[in-house]
Amino acid sequence: MPQQSAPRAQSGLTRDFIARQSPTQSPTALIADLPGVIYSANDPLGTNDDQQGLSVRGLDQTEIGYLFEGVPAAPPLFLMPYTSATADNENIASVTLAQGAADLSAPLYNAVGGQLSVRMRMPSDRPGGFVSGSWGSYGLNREFLRYDTGKIGRTGLKGFVSFSYRGADQWRGPGTTRRYHTDMRLVREWGKESRASLLFSFNRQRQYYLRQPTLAQWRAEGTAFNYNGRYATGDSNYYKFQENARAQSFAALPVSLGLGRGVRLDVTPYLVYVWGYDSFGTTLSRTGSYQGNRPAGTLQVPDNRGERFVAVATDVFAQSHPGLDTTLSYRSGRNRLALSYWYSYYAYPNLSRYVLPDAQGGVSNQWGSFPILTQSGAPLTSYDANLTQQINALSLSDRLTLLDGRLTLEGGARVVMVSRSVTNILPGARYRNGESYVAPLPQVAASFRITPKDQIYINGTTGFRPPSGISNFEDRFSVSTGQQTRRASSDTKAEYAIGEEIGYRHRGRLSVSVALFNYNFTNRQISTTSVLNGAMITESINGGGQTARGVQFEAGLRPWHGFSPYLSGQLTRATIDNDIRTGGDALPTRGKKAIRTPVFSGALGISYDDGAFFGVFNGNYVGPTYATLMNDERIPGFATANLSLGYRLQRTGALKTPQIQLNLINLGRSGYLSGVNGVALNARPTQGVYGTTIPGRAPTYFVGGGFAGVVSVSSGF
Repeated sequence: MPQQSAPRAQSGLTRDFIARQSPTQSPTALIADLPGVIYSANDPLGTNDDQQGLSVRGLDQTEIGYLFEGVPAAPPLFLMPYTSATADNENIASVTLAQGAADLSAPLYNAVGGQLSVRMRMPSDRPGGFVSGSWGSYGLNREFLRYDTGKIGRTGLKGFVSFSYRGADQWRGPGTTRRYHTDMRLVREWGKESRASLLFSFNRQRQYYLRQPTLAQWRAEGTAFNYNGRYATGDSNYYKFQENARAQSFAALPVSLGLGRGVRLDVTPYLVYVWGYDSFGTTLSRTGSYQGNRPAGTLQVPDNRGERFVAVATDVFAQSHPGLDTTLSYRSGRNRLALSYWYSYYAYPNLSRYVLPDAQGGVSNQWGSFPILTQSGAPLTSYDANLTQQINALSLSDRLTLLDGRLTLEGGARVVMVSRSVTNILPGARYRNGESYVAPLPQVAASFRITPKDQIYINGTTGFRPPSGISNFEDRFSVSTGQQTRRASSDTKAEYAIGEEIGYRHRGRLSVSVALFNYNFTNRQISTTSVLNGAMITESINGGGQTARGVQFEAGLRPWHGFSPYLSGQLTRATIDNDIRTGGDALPTRGKKAIRTPVFSGALGISYDDGAFFGVFNGNYVGPTYATLMNDERIPGFATANLSLGYRLQRTGALKTPQIQLNLINLGRSGYLSGVNGVALNARPTQGVYGTTIPGRAPTYFVGGGFAGVVSVSSGF
């Protein structure tokens, strides 16, 4: 339990804790035991960032700002963190989660639910390296190698580079997953106050989507509800049609300069580039398909395919988001004044294609290079749009320390300006759309150190997040009927939150942290997934007003005879404040409980380390969770448990720190519903406030993984 001093609720993971977990786990999975965190796993090995859920105090992962080395690494439109794409676990020095609002100067614009910060290790001063291999359930095969250069001559430079490979079968259903990853860091320091780093990471992985069930499908088939492993003519549920390929390059050049007389300049230019495709099986009509709202004519496919045939809908993407984050600060005695500016640019061409599989279910090119053509020779498409987004954020903050450092007062304000522009060339669609948002975000905080070991704090914060995804800004049409399925909105309201916290910390042999919190939201944005013409898309639901109140706590004991227990938990009451409009009516949701927000969640862990033998046990409980705003469907509570055991061997030749480690994940589990994937307003037909019957739609769920074991052998050299 790392010591914290910030005037807000904040928890963290040390390098020692991270090293004892399975090296396949992402930072998203690692924070599952921290207070307020609900991690919706989709497999025991943590191999698929694209199909897992995360919420903090009931706010989902698109409302949690993700910073890697101070850089906003999540795609700026869809906002899913993809934490495993930025660094291998062996290179992570620490993970910190702020459960409330983000830092005032953080380069984030979506962090209503908090801030997740990951720090990379610094290169060693001496040459050396680290090697590990992991093998386990579901054919897991993972290797990792890192080399530290040490100080390079008299240049003052030092760095490291690493490479890893991971392959495994999917834990349910057919298919495999492959991941290749590289990390690099080069550092140059000037004295004690100035430093420059060059960071680079590359990640490429490919996997097949796991089928997400409704509650009825789960009760009927359980973990057998999967895509089909063998292709049969006309089967759009063949697993090779449901594929995700994603590659990411990350580069940043953080520079921190001490300019003298208390003046410091921090500048971080960065670039994140993501490319790949998502594909899904569907069925098309040879003569009855539509391009937008216009008939597509006779599709150019062989006559022997018949009138209706199976096709693969593929969404090809290339996302570029460069940016610049700058902070100029001045410290004079007990006062620190800081001025920050952040600029971000984002380009996202949103293009779909349909590809014809061969008679054996093979797909010639899921990048859409050989698409199905309309009668006129144009590629058949469900959407053909281009979005650009620009963010400008300016903040001014001041921190004053009084009473010999015991009292700290902080305050400041931030203005965030977001501009989105969308063009859509699909026939029948509005060609140009977009939206601009301006949000003032003040923050105040105070903390008082009662004794050297006891601290109290109080804060008032604000947060802001526009809708995630591009679908809110596009007209969309059914490819089978030509009917409009979604109308682009020119008034997509942003979520705004006002929050307060009051907390207490004690640090000593027994460290304790307790925080009370209160949130009020307007235009609560709920991120969900839905299907359009066979393809999975991300969209936002406006959940209106919401109020959330609760208490979180954590306690940890310093090692006593090698043992160190840990306890965390959260009690929350979150309710919807108004009736939610849908169509020409409204659902009677006022007073209903918020989705993805169990009343109680908690974790219990204990670790042991005598210098040679070590072990960690942790158990986690999540209470029943609603999946609809009408509270007419929910999943039951569940508990999970993990165990880690290891032994450090004595140095042998060039092997400095040889050790063997066993991780047992999801002890006693064979699959369970771990969270809500696709949210619904109501699962059952419901009479609206104005008397009409509003049809229901079944939510879909994440399926938590079964049991897995991982054996790792590693050593420094």
